[in-house]
Amino acid sequence: MTIVEKVRQLSAELAAEEALGSEERRLTDTTWKYLQETGVLRALQPARWGGGELPLAEFLDAVFEIARVAPAAGWVSGVVGSHPWQSALFPEETQQELWGEDAARMVSSSYAPTGKVVPVEGGYRVSGRWSFSSGCDHGHGVILGGVAGETEVADGVRVPDYGSIILLRDQYRIDDNWHTAGLKATGSKDIVVEDAFVPARRFLSHIRYEYVPGVRAPGQETNPGPRYALPWATLFNLVLVAPTLGMAQGFLDQWTEINKSRRGNWGGFYRDDPLTQRHLAQAYWTLDAAIMKMRRAAIEISEAAEAGIHISKDVRARYRWDITRGCELVGDAIADLYRNSSGRVAYLDHPLHRRYQDIVTALGHAFLVPDAVGLAYAARALGATPPEVQL
Repeated sequence: MTIVEKVRQLSAELAAEEALGSEERRLTDTTWKYLQETGVLRALQPARWGGGELPLAEFLDAVFEIARVAPAAGWVSGVVGSHPWQSALFPEETQQELWGEDAARMVSSSYAPTGKVVPVEGGYRVSGRWSFSSGCDHGHGVILGGVAGETEVADGVRVPDYGSIILLRDQYRIDDNWHTAGLKATGSKDIVVEDAFVPARRFLSHIRYEYVPGVRAPGQETNPGPRYALPWATLFNLVLVAPTLGMAQGFLDQWTEINKSRRGNWGGFYRDDPLTQRHLAQAYWTLDAAIMKMRRAAIEISEAAEAGIHISKDVRARYRWDITRGCELVGDAIADLYRNSSGRVAYLDHPLHRRYQDIVTALGHAFLVPDAVGLAYAARALGATPPEVQL
């Protein structure tokens, strides 16, 4: 049975837990147990650690299906489910620290470099605050983004070394400040670090391993499969796109069902109104196009990894523009349907109200704002100087 099939079998259970998770402002323990049972959280983990080491597209399909019925669970599945893949790129000693006693241990993340990562002898001093760490209550550690000095990308050329650093659970505290209108159950709280020492083996440079052809991440020595040669920024973008599109699919499912029997003030049914039909047809077309863009990007970066091809920044920019622009257009289509719904959607307990807030919250993530990657794509196509964007 595939993980997508397992997810569909548990769809009713996942949906039922979503409301309780919203009240608790974190995924319920029962939801976490369901996600573990489906295998989605470890789908991208190396097989030698007991993970699925599955194709990226299959993982995204499973995340999409979870978000379709349980938006917060889908979001956390995408974000946290990508971390075993990234953790596998760290040195073997770091992998042993994470998984040696229990290979099912998971970590949360916050990649914006809002805190300090200062190089010192033997490692780094880490301090500061990082926000939006989805699923952190169930994590055994956290991956934080930071700029750790400089790194060399060419002969004599040095640039700020942006990368990821792993802290274990006793090195930080969680600030319970996640009070939001949407995606309440993701528990995306702040991570606070007060002058923690982190050994060098727990820092991974994105700049060096992403953009310097031929330079392999340390973990690729023990995890040599093509899954672990995928570009991080593109992959992380995809794992946010999948749940967002899944949420939109769930909104369309509910909107369609509601409008089958919704009556207008004139006494007829909205289902017979040509404008209502046109709005829905446009929304379905837009969502389908965005899903196709997502899957194409996942398949093509996977094929490049299998062929040993280093994907250029130009191509990465196109993939990220394609998938983020798709999400933006889907968000516009959902907003259009929301505006053309009953005034009752203003009530907090209306299913479309909750869905709409979830989608709006998801689209606020920095990696789902298409402007910068659109400029990076177009500038490169025109031979102009592109903006600095993590690709």
